[in-house]
Amino acid sequence: MELPLESLRTLAAVVDAGTLERAAARLGVTPSAVSQRIRAIEQRVGRVVLQRTKPARATEAGEALVRLARQLDLLERDALEALGDASPAPRVPLAVNADSLITWFMPVLLAVARERPVSFELHREDQERTAQLLADGTVMGAVTAQREPVPGCVASPLGRMRYVAIAERGFAERWFPRGIGPRALERAPLVDFDPHDSLQSRFARRHGAERSAPRHVISASAEYAEAVRMGLGWGMLLPGQFEDGVADGSLVQLAPDAIEVPLWWQRWNLASALLDTVTDAVTEAARSSRALV
Repeated sequence: MELPLESLRTLAAVVDAGTLERAAARLGVTPSAVSQRIRAIEQRVGRVVLQRTKPARATEAGEALVRLARQLDLLERDALEALGDASPAPRVPLAVNADSLITWFMPVLLAVARERPVSFELHREDQERTAQLLADGTVMGAVTAQREPVPGCVASPLGRMRYVAIAERGFAERWFPRGIGPRALERAPLVDFDPHDSLQSRFARRHGAERSAPRHVISASAEYAEAVRMGLGWGMLLPGQFEDGVADGSLVQLAPDAIEVPLWWQRWNLASALLDTVTDAVTEAARSSRALV
């Protein structure tokens, strides 16, 4: 089965734009032409590839085609670069978890930008969810907690992020006067990074809690750590976020154990000079970072 490149690119354009009309404007064709191209590829593969919602979304089958369209674009750019074509700087979409962004990932961008002209598009998402952005073709590489490679991708280990349960001293004295225990952990407010953050719940269950405690949700890395340090709730912090407070007595480590989250780098399984450059930079940054063990 041959898949027409024009139709693949049109499908990707609709997913990016959100509507057939906006995709048509970007492509310089009529909405009718866009619709015909989508119908043509659906007839070719025998499946619906686009959900005609607002915004339009790719179906599971469509996600594979969107990913293919973007991979072909990357290979085309690599080929043009090898031929000396002075094309615009390629866009490099990547998915990274927030804690990696604030601890070790930013040097990756500088290292790649020093080697070649690029423009980055970073998608911040929980490490449990970044792989989905790779699967649906939104990004070409992702820092993820998923070890199993996404179809069409390869995975390599980066290390483990180590999280420690921390509370402000006054908070700990109020909610954990006898130390942590199941009942105290079920009552004491905690701070989650976002609705999908499960680190605090995992720690509480490990120490016997069966019911969920009241929780605050603060989806900003620096502000999250500050909320824990000021006593809004307890939370899992990274090395570098709590040592000074523990040393001066303003913070308390609630237990000696920690939660370690293995991280993996996943990227499209393509022979691409650009992807190789990004991968080398990610590997070096992770190896050099004290945030990963």
